[in-house]
Amino acid sequence: MWPENMSSNGHYFRRKPRQPVAANLHIDSLLDENLEQFPHLNELVQCYQSDWIKDDNKYGHYESVGSISFQNQIFEGPDTDIETEMHLANARQDKIEDNSDDDDVPSTSGRQLTEHYGESPLPAYEPVFDWENERSMIFGQRIPESNMPQSPSGLRISVKVLSLSFQAGLVEPFYGTISLYNKDKREKLSEDFIFRVLPSEMQDAGGSSESRGLFNVDAPSSSVCLLIQLEKCATEEGGVTPSVYSRKEPAHLTEREKQKLQVWSRMMPYRESFSWAVIPLFDTNTGSVSGGSASPSSPLAHSLSGASLQEGVSEPITKVSLDGHMGYSNGNSVVVEVSNLNKVKESYTEDSLQDPKRKVHKPVKGVLRLEIEKLQAANTEYDNASDGSITNENDHGDRLTDSSVGEWRNIHSNRHKEQPLNGSVADVTTNDVQAFDFRTVIRNEPFLQLFHCLYVYPLTVSLSRKRNLFIRTELREDDADIRKQPLEAMYSREPGASLQKWAHTQVAPGSRVACYHDEMKVSLPSMWTPQHHLLFTFFHIDLQTKLEAPKPVVIGYAALPLSTHAQLRSDINLPIMKELVPHYLQDSSKERLDYLEDGKSVFRLRLRLCSSLYPISERIRDFFLEYDRHTLRTSPPWGSELLEAINSLKNVDSTALLQFLHPILNMLLHLIGNGGETLQVAAFRAMVNILTRVQQESVDEAERNIFLVNYVDYAFDDFGGRQAPVYPGLSTVWGSLARSKAKGYRVGPVYDDVLSMAWFFLELIVKSMALEQTRLMYHNLPLGEDIPPMQLKEGVFRCIMQLYDCLLTEVHERCKRGLILAKRLNSSLAFFCYDLLSTIEPRQVFELVSLYLDKFSGVCQSVLHDCKLTFLQIICDHDLFVEMPGRDPSDRNYLSSVLIQELFLTWDHDDLSQRAKAARILVVLLCKHDFDSRYQKPEDKLYIAQLYFPLVGQILDEMPVFYNLTDVEKREVLIVVLQILRNLDDASLVKAWQLNIARTRLFFKLLEDCLVLFEHKKSVDSMLIGGSSRSPVADAPMSPKYSDRLSPAINQYLSEASRQEVRPQGASENGYLWQRVNSQLSSPSQPFSLREALAQAQSSRIGASSQALRETLHPVLRQKLELWEENLSAAISLQILEITEKFSKAAASHSIVTDYGKLDCITSIFTSIFSRSQSLAFWKSLFPVFNSVFQLHGSTLMARENDRFLKQIAFHLLRLAVFRNENIRKRAVIGLQILVRSSFSHFTQTARLRAMLTITLSELMSDVQVTQMKSDGTLEESGEARRLRKSLEEMADESKSQNLLKECGLPETSLVDIPEGSTESRWSWPDVKFLSNSLLLALDASLEHALLGSLMNTDRYAAAESFYKLAMAFAPVPDLHIMWLLHLCDAHQEMQSWAEAAQCAVAVAGVVMQALVSRNDGVWSNNHVTALRKICPMVSTEITSETSAAEVEGYGASKLTVDSAVKYLQLANKLFSQAELYHFCGSILELVIPVYKSRRSYGQLAKCHSMLTNIYESILEQESSPIPFIDATYYRVGFYGEKFGKLNKKEYVYREPRDVRLGDIMEKLSHIYELRMDGDHTLHIIPDSRQVKADELQPGVCYLQITAVDPVLEDEDLGSRRERIFSLSTGSVRARVFDRFLFDTPFTKNGKTQGGLEDQWKRRTVVQTEDSFPALVNRLLVTKSESLEFSPVENAIGMIETRTAALRNELEEPRSSDGDQLPRLQSLQRILQGSVAVQVNSGVLSVCTAFLSGEPATRLRSQELQQLIAALLEFMAVCKRAIRVHFRLIGDEDQDFHTQLVNGFQSLTAELSHYIPAILSEL
Repeated sequence: MWPENMSSNGHYFRRKPRQPVAANLHIDSLLDENLEQFPHLNELVQCYQSDWIKDDNKYGHYESVGSISFQNQIFEGPDTDIETEMHLANARQDKIEDNSDDDDVPSTSGRQLTEHYGESPLPAYEPVFDWENERSMIFGQRIPESNMPQSPSGLRISVKVLSLSFQAGLVEPFYGTISLYNKDKREKLSEDFIFRVLPSEMQDAGGSSESRGLFNVDAPSSSVCLLIQLEKCATEEGGVTPSVYSRKEPAHLTEREKQKLQVWSRMMPYRESFSWAVIPLFDTNTGSVSGGSASPSSPLAHSLSGASLQEGVSEPITKVSLDGHMGYSNGNSVVVEVSNLNKVKESYTEDSLQDPKRKVHKPVKGVLRLEIEKLQAANTEYDNASDGSITNENDHGDRLTDSSVGEWRNIHSNRHKEQPLNGSVADVTTNDVQAFDFRTVIRNEPFLQLFHCLYVYPLTVSLSRKRNLFIRTELREDDADIRKQPLEAMYSREPGASLQKWAHTQVAPGSRVACYHDEMKVSLPSMWTPQHHLLFTFFHIDLQTKLEAPKPVVIGYAALPLSTHAQLRSDINLPIMKELVPHYLQDSSKERLDYLEDGKSVFRLRLRLCSSLYPISERIRDFFLEYDRHTLRTSPPWGSELLEAINSLKNVDSTALLQFLHPILNMLLHLIGNGGETLQVAAFRAMVNILTRVQQESVDEAERNIFLVNYVDYAFDDFGGRQAPVYPGLSTVWGSLARSKAKGYRVGPVYDDVLSMAWFFLELIVKSMALEQTRLMYHNLPLGEDIPPMQLKEGVFRCIMQLYDCLLTEVHERCKRGLILAKRLNSSLAFFCYDLLSTIEPRQVFELVSLYLDKFSGVCQSVLHDCKLTFLQIICDHDLFVEMPGRDPSDRNYLSSVLIQELFLTWDHDDLSQRAKAARILVVLLCKHDFDSRYQKPEDKLYIAQLYFPLVGQILDEMPVFYNLTDVEKREVLIVVLQILRNLDDASLVKAWQLNIARTRLFFKLLEDCLVLFEHKKSVDSMLIGGSSRSPVADAPMSPKYSDRLSPAINQYLSEASRQEVRPQGASENGYLWQRVNSQLSSPSQPFSLREALAQAQSSRIGASSQALRETLHPVLRQKLELWEENLSAAISLQILEITEKFSKAAASHSIVTDYGKLDCITSIFTSIFSRSQSLAFWKSLFPVFNSVFQLHGSTLMARENDRFLKQIAFHLLRLAVFRNENIRKRAVIGLQILVRSSFSHFTQTARLRAMLTITLSELMSDVQVTQMKSDGTLEESGEARRLRKSLEEMADESKSQNLLKECGLPETSLVDIPEGSTESRWSWPDVKFLSNSLLLALDASLEHALLGSLMNTDRYAAAESFYKLAMAFAPVPDLHIMWLLHLCDAHQEMQSWAEAAQCAVAVAGVVMQALVSRNDGVWSNNHVTALRKICPMVSTEITSETSAAEVEGYGASKLTVDSAVKYLQLANKLFSQAELYHFCGSILELVIPVYKSRRSYGQLAKCHSMLTNIYESILEQESSPIPFIDATYYRVGFYGEKFGKLNKKEYVYREPRDVRLGDIMEKLSHIYELRMDGDHTLHIIPDSRQVKADELQPGVCYLQITAVDPVLEDEDLGSRRERIFSLSTGSVRARVFDRFLFDTPFTKNGKTQGGLEDQWKRRTVVQTEDSFPALVNRLLVTKSESLEFSPVENAIGMIETRTAALRNELEEPRSSDGDQLPRLQSLQRILQGSVAVQVNSGVLSVCTAFLSGEPATRLRSQELQQLIAALLEFMAVCKRAIRVHFRLIGDEDQDFHTQLVNGFQSLTAELSHYIPAILSEL
């Protein structure tokens, strides 16, 4: 009725037939007997005969999908070049793979099926997930026995006789036996394997099939050997003696000898012993065996340890026999040539073989060839090495050398064909004979097969005279009739023959003490009576031919009753009766008997009983007997004898108990199943006692004893359905015992044993149920359907429920006392539920589970909680966990909901280790589902995700619980959350976002935590990793942690692996990407190098940091680790991106609850994503999503509320634009363009975005290294800056735009933004170009500033200029603009350039004022701004419109207040007064006053007015000073020379403090620029101010040309030929603002450097600067230069007019009061003295001599002549007037001076009259 494979709901019983323990055990006769009257025999036979029944799914069954292979991820940084390498490697592989591109397109293959962006994060987190391993860590885990119970442990060999050959030739048949023999203990280990060798002419036509003998060699040991004994026909007296076979000289038998032998051997049926040999199986040295003869080198020398032999590891062993032949066969077998056969002189017993007193036997000149083969153990897991292959030779110790391979092959191929010299062995068949192993009977393990026989060994018969004696043995049923035939019970010595009536020994020829070494095997009856006995008959035979064949003669008899002697092990001595009489066994008839040798016991023999039916222990026999009586109802009904028998079982010795364990357990279960209550309890207690003994007394240390496990798993089959199942009875009796204990009755110490053995009973109960279920359903099920779960009957279920309850209470009580028993019991109960889930209706099991959870509810004591977790761990590991129903039909999976509930509770538990355990349980479960080959369809994955999804909800409801976890646990939880979300459908996801805003926010907070916790930081952080500060390596805990980010299981895997040696298999050609590390890392090894040894020592001393530990790893492992980490990080980021995209789409349809004003969920995720280091794969996927999000939500994201977000995004896009990785950089450009597009579409302009980008660019500049050192120590622009520039240019490059979009996977129309109802796109390339340029400007300014570097302190001009450029570049952002202006202001103050510093302050105030005016905020109007612009023209208008745009978080108008404007105006006022530019101060104070007026702060107003008073007084003072006031000096500086860089061929006007002379500035500038010269260049200063032709200068020299210049006033006539005297400018209060300067250069046209007045021309050069002084900088670029030339006479006229004007000016200038005469007198005296005092050839006189004397006067045009004369006359007239005024002003002390002046004037007039006669009349 049993099917071959019975499949039931997850239950899958497999039948496994038992293997016989020995060949030709004739047990059929036993089975034929009628056993009904012996129920115990029936039990025994059933027990041994029925097949094993194994539930294959009991230990879980798990098929995982193959592990996924990881790709190297590319991160920005040093490994950007890997990308190129990978491209090359892939290109190479494509060639190799014959262009099989279609398999290998990663981009699409992943996306099409499931539309995920990246791989699942779980495989990268748990890359070495090993379900078996994870399970084995569970406390109390059941470990399946890998071996079938009956497979003989240890090594099995087969021995086959190939041939026997003698030097003399083989003419008569030889017979032999081979057995295993222990030469140290001198005992046989197995029965004899019998063989014969016939001469070729005697072989019958069919050829006798020769078989192989199979032996079990338990463990390799040098004392185990093969004992070979040969016999031949008894020697004919006077015939050919056996000595012919041991003759020394080589001689063949003569024909006559041959004939004699052949004839005799046909006549003589009886044999004598001939020779023997011992072959050590494991002896490694080829020494001699005791007995002095040499032994061949052993065939199975254990070059490998015994363990490996047992595993069936094979190695071919060369065998060189004594005559030099090499024997070989396939990997597992060897051919052994036995040439040391020892000939015997007389008969012997085996014991005496090794007796040192025995004479040395002569060796036989012959060879016996055997083939010995190592066999695989019957049911081990190893596959045999394929026949004749040497593929795995190198895994084993001995390697074949090349020469032997060939030879070995040849021998192997010819093995079966070899003909022996003159005899052959019949053809090979698979007719194997298993020799019974005697150790089976004495081993401490249960009998698993039926064997029942007796081995009889006659040893010696001592008689008084010599005889040729042999013995016949037979088995008789009784002694009543001596003529009655014996039983057919003797095993024949012929192969394959049936049982015989009797058997003979050899003949012991001519000896007084006959010795025998024969083994006779008797098949026993199943039950024997006292009458059963063995009868031995002794015969003598003549060994010579008379007329007919010799006849044996009876000498006597001996009898041996079975019942008294069968189980004896020692020698038995019997007397020999002369003849038999009826009833010869009975004592009464013994008197009538006549004995040989005076009735001495002269016959010595030995018996060996081998039976699994007949127990040697009397107590077991009693039990069997009482069991029979009880079962057959023959005993009295109260059955007290049975009770006694059961109770006395506890005193049986352990070996006997173990041997009959299975039948005894079966019988006790039978009694428990259907005995009365008393019997049930007794049987149960006996059973507990037996189990406990077995558990304690066997060597097996496991918690579940192997014999008991095998009983439950294989042997127990619930009586094959012949009687009611066991489980109801078993649960009842155990339940009642448990209840008694619960009620407080004393139940004795047995109860603790019950608990420790509970696992056994629980497993029995479940198997019993499962068997019943299968039997019930088997016939009524359509084919191929699963067996439905069984509904337990109410009564039974209640009983089980109560029992379970009691056991739970025990766990609860004992746990608190910390007993380990409780934890084991807890695991057993868990497995009980686990097993029940496969068998009975799951909802019934759920009642048990919920009972458990009620007992252990909530957050209980740590110990109890641990039990609860273990319980859940075990139950949830069930194969069908995913498919379990809920408790109510409407519910989802009950177990998963319980699990989620409890794990969440645990995370709130105080015990940290429990939290970690809970997190681990969850990850392992999800891995198990995810890699389960059954659940790979998307719908399965969705179902699982929905099962676990409530967990996410719970975390969101109680976030503090999550935040209390450590990072490791958070990672575990988050990886689970992500895995759930990954497989979840969109609808469920959207539901999660529909509750409330806060919850949706928390959801995304979790995702952000993922990004933070799983970020992959490259060990070498390259340039900035967006602001993620790298945490210092924390002190790691003591357990090794190689990686913080991967699963904790990795650390164990790696520490295991690093102990092992790593062999990189298929490392692909490119050095980086080793594909995988050999998973079976073999052989433990030393650290790889001293460095690693040190590192390991280091790391064990300090709680090593992950980094240090990593260094100790083998490079291949380290590579793997990084690969996993990279992939994990990439997978997680991609997963989060995917979820964010779903969220964005859901938000677009307003189907969820979130803050639509800010969309903070999206913004926070994007910010987080951008700020982490991400892989290239991620960046590639990011931008399409980025684009779609901005298309959907642009208006919200670009709104003011999201400034902060936008700013961060802008910052990170610019940061990406600096990346080395071209792919990432291009995408950053696209990102910027998306922002620009959004800006156009929502604001139709980019001003605000420009401000934003300018701000972020300025922030980025402080992070990016824009310069790098050149080899000569100077700085140059860095790659980062170049890449940024390139990106900013590409951003506005219309031509590249389409391709870029295509490359990055965006639609080509991404940038086209056409608002509804319009046809025009709002995108405008010119605007973008403008934006790009303004950013480039800022970049250049920053770069220039950075390049100054060390020159900042020496070249203050350049420093100020770079600050100025920065201020201008960042002008769109008022804050930055102001910041740089203030830097500039400070720099000027350090240089004491007060006017420039004041201008900076004014500019700052201007920015603030403009902002306020444009906002209509404050007291000023546009007129005030215009007034300010007069002071500082840089206060331009273009800033105003954008000030408002620049409202960015942290930047902008919030800081621009009236107070700050006033503050800077006051600063400007202070600085201007330090520069003594008082007229500016006045204007500034006038701007401050309205503020104080509007505020009515009169105190401040008073202060202002008093300041104004002081200012105006200072102005008066300046004006009235006789020495004109100069606020600064100006110099024109020209730069000529390559080394000046940007300054080359440019001219600047410098504004210097008024005390700086030409020499000072020369020195200053040459000092600055000499520092910049290197060895090849020198610096020259051009001394004059002539025009420089740059082409004519020397190439290696740098030139500076420095000229003093004068500022040109606004209304000045530059064409006037007058000389310019600054103080002549009608100097009322006017702004001293200059942007034009002039200088005069004298020259002659005749080439001389110097000439007289008549030759001296003058060139007047006017230069215009780009801005006006005082400016924000000390030097301004000359933008325009014009020059005029004056002829010598014009010069002369000009000179005279200038003096005239000066005097007239002095005379006419109105003074403030008459009393103030002193200054006027002084200046008048100065001018007069220079004009009137006559010196030769100077002044006026020299003009006359030059132009009016003689020849020059003729050259002048008349007009010029008249002008010159008029000028002279006017000059003299003014002088005259001045002298008069002088006379009015002077006092006495100046009288002399006046006289001198008058004299001078008169003599001058006289001199002039020579040239101009009219002068006299004029004056």
